[in-house]
Amino acid sequence: MFSLSLLLLCVPLVSSTPHMHKHYVRTVDTAPLSGQYDSINVGRYSLLNNLWGENGAASGSQTSQITSMKGSTIAWKTNWTWTGGYGVKSFANIQLNTGINQQLSTISKMPSTWRWSQSDTGAVVADVAYDLFTSDTPGGSNKNEIMIWLANFNSGPIAAQYNAAGHAVPISKNISIEGHKWNLYSGSNGYNQVYSFLLTNGTVKSFQGDIYPFLSHLIDNEGMSSSQYLTTAQAGTEATSGTAKFTTSAYSLTIN
Repeated sequence: MFSLSLLLLCVPLVSSTPHMHKHYVRTVDTAPLSGQYDSINVGRYSLLNNLWGENGAASGSQTSQITSMKGSTIAWKTNWTWTGGYGVKSFANIQLNTGINQQLSTISKMPSTWRWSQSDTGAVVADVAYDLFTSDTPGGSNKNEIMIWLANFNSGPIAAQYNAAGHAVPISKNISIEGHKWNLYSGSNGYNQVYSFLLTNGTVKSFQGDIYPFLSHLIDNEGMSSSQYLTTAQAGTEATSGTAKFTTSAYSLTIN
């Protein structure tokens, strides 16, 4: 006859501890980027310094760096100061490199989280926005640019019409998307059509939702073709003038 102790050894052991989903902190290069088109890749993203309009400034500089990466969530910051000149000087941003070059008709969701803050010295002209581009072909030339502004600091969108005070005139008002109200502006930048969604008031410093409904609104209401390909998906801050420190404590984007 088997002893009780031998029987117990034959019983499989079942752990009472639940399986935990671990989000690993990735070792990343946190070296600051200061060159005009400096960039660094980490996981599914790239950090782009992108000082594309710096030659339009009388003086200034900008430095950007990644601060951490945990799972699919990245944190980064940029310090900038620009004086004089004209137009946007830079668009430091995080670019998504996976899931792009899909036709809009094949995309169902684009869930995103973005928590950010900005401290500035004096008056600044800038915005905080998602910046998406579509094309007729995968990786082709830009046909449409779609911007989703979470903040507007004394700046303004491209538009086909401006009022007597020089303010952009929206083509549609009070659009409800992802729990917020937006005005939609449309115009050409000389290269492609630009659609800009601006909050009717305030800023959103903690966004968690789906950004695909902005694209579907343009498909359903503004004649943008669902056969277009999403070629670029970025999120960052356009800086025109002033001095500011912009910090993203958490950002993620997925294309499903």
